[in-house]
Amino acid sequence: MDDTLGRRTVLTAVAGGLAATAGCLGGTSSEGGPYDGWLDNANNFEGVVDRTGREEVPVAVGAGSGFSFDPAAVRISPGTTVVWEWTSFGGGHNVVAEDGAFESELLFEEGETFSHTFDEPGVYRYVCTPHRTQGMLGVVEDVDE
Repeated sequence: MDDTLGRRTVLTAVAGGLAATAGCLGGTSSEGGPYDGWLDNANNFEGVVDRTGREEVPVAVGAGSGFSFDPAAVRISPGTTVVWEWTSFGGGHNVVAEDGAFESELLFEEGETFSHTFDEPGVYRYVCTPHRTQGMLGVVEDVDE
C-alpha cells in the first residue's frame, strides 16, 4: 500500500510539473517572460509572431470576435513601422501604449489605420482602452538583432 501511494505521489508531482511547463514549451504563456503575464488574459494570443527584418508590419484591430489584435504579440527589428488596421468589428477601438509612447484616436471604420515606428529596443505593451477588460491587449517587442 505504501508503494502505491508513493508511486501515485510521484506521478502526480511529475504531471503537475509537466502542466506547469507546457506553456513554456509551446510558447503560449507570457508569465515569467519579458511580458510578465501581460498577455495571460489576452484574446488571440498563441505565441509571439516573428516579423524581424521587415520595414512594415500590419496588425489587425478588431480581429476574431472583434475584441483582439492579430497578432496579439509581434517581434520586430528597430526602425520597423507597425501599422494597425481597423476591421470595423467590435465597435470603436484605439491603440494606446501603457507607457504613453503612442496613442491612436478612437476609430470605427474598416481600413482606417494608425502607425508608429519603433526605434528603440524594448517591450511595448498596449491596449484598446474601451475593451481592455475584455482582453484586447497586445505587445510589440522591438529586439536588437
